[in-house]
Amino acid sequence: MEIYIIRHTKLKIDQNICYGQSEVALANSFSEDLEQLRTKIPLTFDAVYTSPLTRCKQLAITFSENAIIDHRLLEMNFGDWEMKAWNDINSSFLNNWMEDFVNVAPPRGENLSTLALRVNEFIEMLRKQAHTNILVVTHAGVIRCMWAYLLEIPLKNIFKIPVGYNEVFHIRMGKNRLQDQIVIK
Repeated sequence: MEIYIIRHTKLKIDQNICYGQSEVALANSFSEDLEQLRTKIPLTFDAVYTSPLTRCKQLAITFSENAIIDHRLLEMNFGDWEMKAWNDINSSFLNNWMEDFVNVAPPRGENLSTLALRVNEFIEMLRKQAHTNILVVTHAGVIRCMWAYLLEIPLKNIFKIPVGYNEVFHIRMGKNRLQDQIVIK
C-alpha cells in the first residue's frame, strides 16, 4: 500500500504562538502551495484521510470530496497553552514539560505518549485496509509520531525530524512492520 502523508500548507500565525488543536487560518499562499503539492503526488487516491481541523480538511477535499475525517490525526492538544505566546507560558510549567514532553502534559492538554497512541492506532487501522494508494493530510506532531512508529525510535527523539509545511512523505506499508519502507525520490 502506498501512503502519501502531507503536512498542511502554510498558516497565517506568528511562529511564537503555541497552537495544536486550535483552528488557525491558512496563509494567503494556499493556492500556490496546492499547485506545488500537485506536482509531488498522484492526483487520485483510493482514500483520503484528514485531521478534522480546517487547515487540513481544506487541503484534503481538493483531492477528494469524500475525505474521511479521523480525529486520531489531530495535532497534540496543548490545553491551556493553546494560542498563547510561548514566552507568556509560565516558565516553570514550560520547563517541566520540556524536560519530559513524552510523559508530561500541558495543563488540560495531552502528552506525546497519548498522541503517539492515537497515531499508532491509525497506522494499524490503515494496515488492515484493502487500499493501494492513500493520502493522509495532517500535522507535524502526527507525522513525527508516524516516523517514530515506522523507524522504531524513542518518542523523545522525534523533534530531530524536520517536518515543513506542505511537505510530502511517502511510505510503502507492508502486511507487517518489518515490510514497511520509506520511499525517497
